[in-house]
Amino acid sequence: MSVSITVNELYEALQAKLELVWAAGKLGAQRIIEASEDEDPTISLVGHLNFIHPHRVQVLGKTELDYLQSLRKNSRKDAITQLFSGKSDGVVISGGHPVPDDVRQRAEATGTPVFASRLNSSELVNNLQYYLTNRFAETVTLHGVFMEVMGIGVLLTGDASVGKSELALELVSRGHRLIADDAPEFARIAPDILSGTCPEVLRDFLEVRGLGVLNIRAMFGDSAIKHNKYLRLVIRIQNMSDEQLNLIDRLRGSARTRTVLGVDIPEVTLPVAPGRNLAVLVEAAARNHILRLKGYDASRVFIERQQRHIEQSTP
Repeated sequence: MSVSITVNELYEALQAKLELVWAAGKLGAQRIIEASEDEDPTISLVGHLNFIHPHRVQVLGKTELDYLQSLRKNSRKDAITQLFSGKSDGVVISGGHPVPDDVRQRAEATGTPVFASRLNSSELVNNLQYYLTNRFAETVTLHGVFMEVMGIGVLLTGDASVGKSELALELVSRGHRLIADDAPEFARIAPDILSGTCPEVLRDFLEVRGLGVLNIRAMFGDSAIKHNKYLRLVIRIQNMSDEQLNLIDRLRGSARTRTVLGVDIPEVTLPVAPGRNLAVLVEAAARNHILRLKGYDASRVFIERQQRHIEQSTP
């Protein structure tokens, strides 16, 4: 099983941003750029000209064109033939350089799309790599409300009717931003990064029991909505019995690790109880997580301080 995109879809998606001009090989518009799910999809998607490990999209800048120009007639012919041997699904000429006649002719003969752009080759490679990596990324849908809290991506999760949407609404009213309600989609775009987005059909909406479906953008403005964010913290909202509450570590809390698409994400469980302001607790959890990322662990500092006090007080 694999994920794919046609060359024409790639062109339409990035034509304006990368200033692409279709220079040759329009017969190959429906060529499929494919990434197998059995391998790392970031390997050989896009790159500068490479004959040994051809990229699916090969980018030729001044250095590559000068190299081809330096070859003798037969060697250049062999290089052009190898470039259009079928292992690459498209070629991009960068830097506003004209497409060489032999490249154009070979592209037309093999039906291999060739694009031209005035952008430099590094910029083209970075943008194409980013787009295709996101397009081919492994994805999963998780139940919960995904938000930006204190500048980091936080997934609010828990059983149905536990109050996730009401909590999200209060957080929005406190200046934080909604990304997705009910079914946020997460894609692994790097070995340790999950990017979360909202399905188009659910974007801007939050369902709150008793109020129905609310349009958060219409109510609070564009600043209340965020298109995507990296998932950094999971906060589980849970009703707990007295016995369960007594099992929570008083110093370190209920922190643990949750694995999503092979990425370890910190998870904190917040008990639901009368009088507990969950919005403030979520903000505190986000702030505490940011401190941990900077190397500060409050429980460890507290334990060390108590240990020093004991040692100083002991004769």
